[in-house]
Amino acid sequence: MRVEQHWWNGEAGLRRRRDVFIRTDGERWEVEARAGGNPGRSKVHPCPGRQSAEILADAWMVANMQWRSMPR
Repeated sequence: MRVEQHWWNGEAGLRRRRDVFIRTDGERWEVEARAGGNPGRSKVHPCPGRQSAEILADAWMVANMQWRSMPR
């Protein structure tokens, strides 16, 4: 799976850091929401396509945080 899009909430500290990823292998799509950086907790949900992955990722990004797109 390759990362198509990655956002983070701009918080460097592990307790407050949040990341959202959209990944695909060209056929399957998934969205991961991660709390606490690499060692933190995460949830991964499969999606039927890119559009549904984008909708889910948007829903997981809390509106009161300053989400930033990360370069691929």
